[in-house]
Amino acid sequence: MIDGFNEVWLVDDDADMRAATAQWLELAGYQVRSFPDALTALGKLDHNMSGVIVSDVKMPKMDGLDFLTRLNALDPDLPVVLVTAHGDVQMAVEAIRQGAYDFIEKPFEPDRMLDVIQRACEKRRLIMENRELRRRLEGTSGIEQRLIGNCPGIRRLRDEILDIADTDAPVLILGETGTGKEVVARCLHEVSSRSQAKYVAVNCGAIPENMFESELFGHERGAFTGADRRRIGRFEYAQGGVLFLDEIGTMPLPLQVKVLRSLQEREVLRIGSNEPQRIDVRLISATNTDLLAECAAGRFREDLYYRINVIELRIPPLRERGEDILLLFDYFIAQAATTYNRQPQSLLPADSGLLMAHDWPGNVRELKNIAERYVLSSLPEDRRLQAILGTSNQNPLPTNACSLQEMLRHFERTLLEQALTKHQGEIQAVMEELKLPRRTLNEKLTRHNLERKDYI
Repeated sequence: MIDGFNEVWLVDDDADMRAATAQWLELAGYQVRSFPDALTALGKLDHNMSGVIVSDVKMPKMDGLDFLTRLNALDPDLPVVLVTAHGDVQMAVEAIRQGAYDFIEKPFEPDRMLDVIQRACEKRRLIMENRELRRRLEGTSGIEQRLIGNCPGIRRLRDEILDIADTDAPVLILGETGTGKEVVARCLHEVSSRSQAKYVAVNCGAIPENMFESELFGHERGAFTGADRRRIGRFEYAQGGVLFLDEIGTMPLPLQVKVLRSLQEREVLRIGSNEPQRIDVRLISATNTDLLAECAAGRFREDLYYRINVIELRIPPLRERGEDILLLFDYFIAQAATTYNRQPQSLLPADSGLLMAHDWPGNVRELKNIAERYVLSSLPEDRRLQAILGTSNQNPLPTNACSLQEMLRHFERTLLEQALTKHQGEIQAVMEELKLPRRTLNEKLTRHNLERKDYI
C-alpha cells in the first residue's frame, strides 16, 4: 500500500460480495468506494483518480469488458483489475488485450488480490507522478524546460542567460565534461533576437587539423587537391545567427590567429580566394579546461582568450547541485520510459541516498545514462541501482571535498522540496508525509530558505 495512492473503487452487483471484499480491503489499509454497477462508477470518475478499479465482469446494464473499454477511453493508464466466477482463458486473454491490468477468477485468495492491488496502486502512483512532472515542466518557460534545476547555481545561470541574451557580445561557457555546455549555448540562442536564424555547432576537438581552416572559413573550387567545388565555411553558414565552438581549447595554434582576425575584422577569407566575405555572427565558445593556464603554457593565444571571453558563464558540476539530482533523475526516467516504451518507474526510497552519495564524474550526461539503464534493466528493483552504480564506479562514495554534513543537508532539502511540490504547499500534508511536527518543519524550511508560497 502506498500512502496517497491507496484508493480502490470496487464495482460488483453482488451486494454481499461487495461488502465482504470492501471490508477486508479496508482492514488492509485501503480506502474503498463501492458501486453496484459500472454506470454509477463512471458517473463519479475522472482522469485524476489516484487509485485502481476492481470490477466484476458479469454485471447487468454494462459488463466488465464494456466497462473496461469506457475506462480506457477516459484514461488509458488507469489500472483495471477484472474479477469473475465465469472466467475462462479466452476471456482473460481478451481482457488483457483490451488493457486490463490483471484478471482474477472467483473464488480468489485474499493474498493474491492484495498483491495485485498493491502492484496496481504502485503503477498508478508512478503514472501520476510522471504526469505531475510533465505538467510542471510544461508550465515553465522554455529556458526552465531545458535547464532543469532549482539549486542556486542553475537559477543564477538562467538569470544570466536572460540578461545577456539580446547582446551580441561573445560568450565563453565554462563547465566540466557532461555538465551541458551545448544546452546552455542553445538556450542562449533560443531566447535571443537571433533565435530565428541559424545555430551552427562545431566540435573543435573532432576536426582533423588539416581540415580545420576549410571547415571554418570554406574554400574555392580548385583551392587544393580534391576541392572540386566551392564550399561555404561554418562562419559564413551561420550568417545572422550563432556559431558555437565547443572545446575551443583544442583549436590548433595557427588557426587561432585566423579566428582572431575574423572576429576583429568581421570577415572571413575562403581558402583560394582574394575576396573577403563579411560576416555577422555571434560567437559562443565552450571549454572544460582552464584556458588561462593554457595561455601560460603557450597552447592558447591570450589575445584570442580575451576576445572570446567578453562574458563568462559557469555551469556548476552535478556534485554541487545536490538538490537537483533526484529531480533530474525522475525527469530522465520519465523521458526514457517514453523513448523505450517501458512502464513508468520510480526509485525506491533507499536508492535516493545512493544517488546523493555518488560523486558524478560524468555529471548530467552520466546521470541520464544511468537513468536510461535503470529503465531498461531487468534486475529486481531493490538491487538495480546499486548494481548499475557499482559497474560505473566501484567506489560510489564521493571522493571530492563534499562532507557528510553537506550531503545530508542537500538530501534533507531535496526531500522537503519534493514533499512541498507533491502537496502543492499544503503544510499539513507535508507534515504527515515526513512525520514532522509543525515547529520542526518550520525550522527546517527556514534553514533551507524554502517558502510555502513558492509551491502553491
